[in-house]
Amino acid sequence: MISFRYVCFYIMKLTPVRNISYELQRLNQMKIKSFLLTIFLILFCISNMVHAEEKNLHIKIDLFEKKLYVLDNYKTIEQFSISIGTDLSPTPIGTYTITEKAKSWGGGFGSRWLGLDVPWGIYGIHGTNKPHLIGENISSGCIRLNNNDVEKLYEIISEGATVKIEGPIMGIGEGEYKNLSVGSTGNLVQLVQERLKGYHLYNGEINGVYGVKTEFAVREFQKMNELSINGVVSFREYLLLGLLE
Repeated sequence: MISFRYVCFYIMKLTPVRNISYELQRLNQMKIKSFLLTIFLILFCISNMVHAEEKNLHIKIDLFEKKLYVLDNYKTIEQFSISIGTDLSPTPIGTYTITEKAKSWGGGFGSRWLGLDVPWGIYGIHGTNKPHLIGENISSGCIRLNNNDVEKLYEIISEGATVKIEGPIMGIGEGEYKNLSVGSTGNLVQLVQERLKGYHLYNGEINGVYGVKTEFAVREFQKMNELSINGVVSFREYLLLGLLE
C-alpha cells in the first residue's frame, strides 16, 4: 500500500518538472512571437523601400505650353499653369535638380521656393503675389505658380527630385541668337562652349557663364576662321559653329 509520505514526496518531485515544461512552453511562444514580429518588420521595411522606388516623382516643365507636370515615372499626377521668363531673361532649358526648399520668401516669391541647380544663376520654382500674371512671359527666368499650387507642389516633391525643362533653347523674340560677350549667361553660352570644346579651343567648364576662358576660345575661333577678332559671338559665329543653318 502506498503511504501518504511517498505520495507527498512524489508530488514535490514532479512539480518542478511541470514548471520547467511550462516555462519552456512560454519561452517557445515568446520566441515564435519575436520571430513573427521580426518577419513583419522586415516585410514592412521592404514594402516601404519598394514603394519609395516605385513613387519616383519628378517634374517636367513645358515652356511652350506654360505648364508644369508632376510625373510618377511616366504618369502625370498633377499639372499646373505657370509664368516663365521673358525673351531677354529666359527660363533655363535643361535637366536640373531641386537643391533646396523654403517657406515664406515673401514678396514676388510667394509662399514657397524650390531652388534649382542652374550653374549660371539663382533660379527656382516659386509662388507669386500677382496671380493674374500666371500664363505670361513675365519673370526673370524663374517658374511662377499660384501660391496654392506651389504649396501643393512643395508637399509632394522632395529635395533631389529631377526637373526637366523643355523649350526654345535658342531663345525666342529679342532673345533669339542674341550677341554674347563677357558677362553673358544662359543656354546659348552653354551651346557655344560645347562647340568650342569640340574644336579643342575651350578647356573650361560648360557652365553657361561667358568668362575670360570662353572669350579667349572665341577669339581663337575667330582667328581660325579669318574673322575680325573681338571675342563677341554674333550671327556669323553662330553660323560657323553650326548653331544656325
